[in-house]
Amino acid sequence: MQHLQWHSRPPLKTITCVHANAEKYKVDRVLTPGKTYDVQNETDEFYFIIDNTGIIGGFKKDYFRE
Repeated sequence: MQHLQWHSRPPLKTITCVHANAEKYKVDRVLTPGKTYDVQNETDEFYFIIDNTGIIGGFKKDYFRE
């Protein structure tokens, strides 16, 4: 149960938010374009980061660049 330790583990890498224009969900409230975020976990489609609310969320990779 790796997800229970995401807050206490060191980040895998750092990424920068490119945009917060989502088609379906409102991500502009939790992501800031130009801000860097620490990646806690990564899958093929998603980055799991600690967003602006302080909670870990999964976001599509097209919002970010490495």
